[in-house]
Amino acid sequence: MTAPGPVADATTTTDLVIGGMTCGACVARVEKGLAKLEGVVASVNLATHTARVTHPPTYTVPDLVAAVERSGFTAEPPAPPKSEDESEAGRQERRDQEAAAEDAEQRRRLIVTAFLAVPVLALSMIPALQFSNWQWLCFALAAPVAFWSTWPCHVKAVRGLQHGASTMDTLVSLGTVAAFSWSTYALFFGGAGQPGMTMPFTLLPSASAGVAHIYLEAAVAVPLFVLTGRYLEARAKRGTGAALRSLAELAAKEVSVRCQKSGRERRVPIDQLRVGQVFVVRPGEKVATDGVVVEGSSALDLSLVTGESDPVEVGPGSPAVGAAVNAGGLLLVRATAVGEDTQLARITKLVTNALAGKAKAQRVADQVAGVFVPVVLALAVTVLGFWLGAGADAQAAVTVAVSVLVVACPCALGLATPTALLAATGRGAQLGILVKGPRALESLKAVDTVVLDKTGTLTTGKLRVTAVTPLDTADGTADGGPSPLHAVLRLAGAVEQGSDHPLGRAIVGHARRTLGEDALPQVADFASTTGVGVAGRVDGVRVEVRAPGDEVLPEPLAAALAKAEAAAHTPVLVKVDGSAAALIALGDTLRPGAYRAVERLRRLGLRPVLATGDRDATAHAVAKELGIPAADVHARCTPEDKAALVAAMKGEGRRVAVIGDGVNDTVALAGADLGIAMGGGTDAAIGAADVTLVREDIETVADSVLLARRTLGTIRTNLVWAFGYNAVLIPLAATGWLNPMVASAAMSVSSVVVVTNSLRLRGWQPRRPAAAARKATEAHA
Repeated sequence: MTAPGPVADATTTTDLVIGGMTCGACVARVEKGLAKLEGVVASVNLATHTARVTHPPTYTVPDLVAAVERSGFTAEPPAPPKSEDESEAGRQERRDQEAAAEDAEQRRRLIVTAFLAVPVLALSMIPALQFSNWQWLCFALAAPVAFWSTWPCHVKAVRGLQHGASTMDTLVSLGTVAAFSWSTYALFFGGAGQPGMTMPFTLLPSASAGVAHIYLEAAVAVPLFVLTGRYLEARAKRGTGAALRSLAELAAKEVSVRCQKSGRERRVPIDQLRVGQVFVVRPGEKVATDGVVVEGSSALDLSLVTGESDPVEVGPGSPAVGAAVNAGGLLLVRATAVGEDTQLARITKLVTNALAGKAKAQRVADQVAGVFVPVVLALAVTVLGFWLGAGADAQAAVTVAVSVLVVACPCALGLATPTALLAATGRGAQLGILVKGPRALESLKAVDTVVLDKTGTLTTGKLRVTAVTPLDTADGTADGGPSPLHAVLRLAGAVEQGSDHPLGRAIVGHARRTLGEDALPQVADFASTTGVGVAGRVDGVRVEVRAPGDEVLPEPLAAALAKAEAAAHTPVLVKVDGSAAALIALGDTLRPGAYRAVERLRRLGLRPVLATGDRDATAHAVAKELGIPAADVHARCTPEDKAALVAAMKGEGRRVAVIGDGVNDTVALAGADLGIAMGGGTDAAIGAADVTLVREDIETVADSVLLARRTLGTIRTNLVWAFGYNAVLIPLAATGWLNPMVASAAMSVSSVVVVTNSLRLRGWQPRRPAAAARKATEAHA
């Protein structure tokens, strides 16, 4: 392959599964190895053993794999299907079997090691058990532990040496070999092999009294504790990823497809379901994929998908979310999305993508881990030389050096963020909170101002037409023509057919219900101005449906406008060939819990600000219901106005989050320190946001802030432990206050503590107001 010259503007992203990583130093080596390729940036995750690589398209997957292998590790793309017929369920089952086989091998190695090591530890630590030639039995038992049990560490250490690098395995390998080699010397040449020799056990290094001590207990304790720690660590890491795996397992494996011609059903794998096909969902079954109900009525339990606790009633025309459980009657559903396009697949992908990022603190930890092992090796050699130079016994000097090697632990540094992030993103997904990565969590914790959109965010977005006031009130039905109300509704509904805004959908729906499903003509020259309205040509006339401006309206329309604003309804002006023809009022309702959500944000120290495209009277009426001060209400905002408002607040030094759901919110979402999109919003809004709220529950905004604070607190605790552990115990080992066995036990426990601390996030629950408090706030609202 020929390396590219200048970095290409276009880049592509490739995921790789990395093998052989054991600590933060390994992460730094892999990232450094990939960065040697021009234009390549990699983010490696120790908890999931994956790398997300952004690179110019001129580099192929084999090029990236080769770069990783040159760093001393293995790499491969995520496992593809064995055959075209293998389903996703089959691939998941195969991955589970491979993980189980690896787990069984790790457990077998640990059991054999424990069986050999325990007698050695007992005989070495309890002088009363030491019989004649006991040391030779210990030597025979310790030899396979020092070599077979630690063989993976030896292999990785040698591989790292070949590439001029060192990792945690280097420290373990050197410590084990040093302890076993010294014991071998003592047995064969130092007089420790004589029959009847006894050896007292001490926790501190000591000089020999004529006979060299043996350290076979250290030679077996280091591998035993390392294997035990890694086994427990692996199990704990699988626990942190349990929520993510449960998301993948939610999808149905098979589906009953109904033939539209014959009405007969056939059971097929979910991968064979296609968009447009009708499938059957019986009571108690999962909805196979996203679709629309075409027949039947029932209640769907969405708790497993979005965390929504109350079942949702559905009937013909209602959307059905894949993986929801049918809690009622028989449903016929037409598939609207399959495979990677379903909501469940998008949720899983968002959670997986979140794990590819790194918090600022973790990036610092990885930099430290990259130089950690070489520094420890240099320190061990320095300590050995210092003790010998100070006149200490060689045995004591070697013991201190081995303790320094085995007590150092870069593993905890590498696991501090990934394990917490893995547990938090999985838990967030269960609660309906999708976070794009650790940087979003950091921004979420630092936010002090929240800009709220009205329609679809604070309100349900399920608008309904409450009044249509035409300018011409003369009834034309007497001479066979349509009434002015029907005529203007026909024109407005026709032009709004091209819009995806909630206002437009409400007008189209009302027009079809009033005039008939096929009553709306086609629109030509359609144009949409975000934040203003839509326009087009219908039946030869130019029709505009837009927000009222400052123009003076005829008296009937001005009165209708004042009435709509007094009722906190949204007014829409209809113009025909440039002249005002009608005013349509649309009503919306606040989301359940909107007042509580705003109040909780305020209690968390955040400043809620309302920014909406509605007129002043409507915006202030809604703000008054929610308890938002008039000074923090910004009405008649275009997308540019919202973006300017966000920029102005950021210019004042505030950390701004924007919550929205529509295309008109995307500019502000992208420009804010943090963008939060409602899950029912447009794809553009979700794509521009850093956090997506899957549930139609505005209270999850406060939950997401609390989750971010708890997660970053856990990460901070992990890093304090990881740095503090090494900062305290390495000096203790260097000054002779730890023997190798205690040092190896402490090293193994350190990474387990970090992972176990992260596991606590799996059980995190948001603090919602008590029932009495909820009733009080609802009464206030």
